[in-house]
Amino acid sequence: METPHISAVEGAFAKTVLMPGDPLRAKYIAENFLEDVQLVTSVRNMLGYTGTYHGQRVSVMASGMGMPSIGIYSYELYKFFGVENIIRIGSAGSYRDWLKVMDVTLAEYAVSETSYAQVQGGYAESRIEPTPEVNALIMEKAEQLGIACKTSVVHSSDVFYHEPSTGTWKELADKMGADCVEMESFALFHNAHVLGKRAACLLTISDSFVSHEELSAEDRQNTFRDMMVLALETAICL
Repeated sequence: METPHISAVEGAFAKTVLMPGDPLRAKYIAENFLEDVQLVTSVRNMLGYTGTYHGQRVSVMASGMGMPSIGIYSYELYKFFGVENIIRIGSAGSYRDWLKVMDVTLAEYAVSETSYAQVQGGYAESRIEPTPEVNALIMEKAEQLGIACKTSVVHSSDVFYHEPSTGTWKELADKMGADCVEMESFALFHNAHVLGKRAACLLTISDSFVSHEELSAEDRQNTFRDMMVLALETAICL
């Protein structure tokens, strides 16, 4: 099976895919958490792997940065490769003092000023929810594993660098009613709704607008263990 962006044989992907933005984070998860791992796609170096976790098949594939990118890869996985569930596992910047660097947070819903959903499927609202059943399972697993997981409203932004004329980060956070910011989950949730699939978004706080703390690029690539384990333990129960 081949699409313009994924080249993989039929059945190459498990029904559940974990989706970090960074291809090297996908590689790290595959090499450090999965057994019997195979690289199943590498078009444009957007690496995708399938292996087993506690004997159950799980895939992990990068999405790239931004809604157009995750929009392409998640749509193709859902539509053409038999994937039923995607859990985004990414990083986010905190807008709130109660969301600290290295905290794990689950998107209660995503808000965005993007036109992605309007253009793709005629959805004009600025808020979209993940799959409630998947979120409930993630929170259940977090409690079982003793992993602190905070729920939050996630701002999915199309823009990483804002000009001062658009307002301060505090004004933006208040305008969006959001607790943290990333760039992908709104498009993922929309694709899941359009195609009748399931999606969730787990994030680790990598930097804080409040405290000005931030992790290095290497830390973002190679740490975030609690989020990875929580996503994997959830994946094998879907």
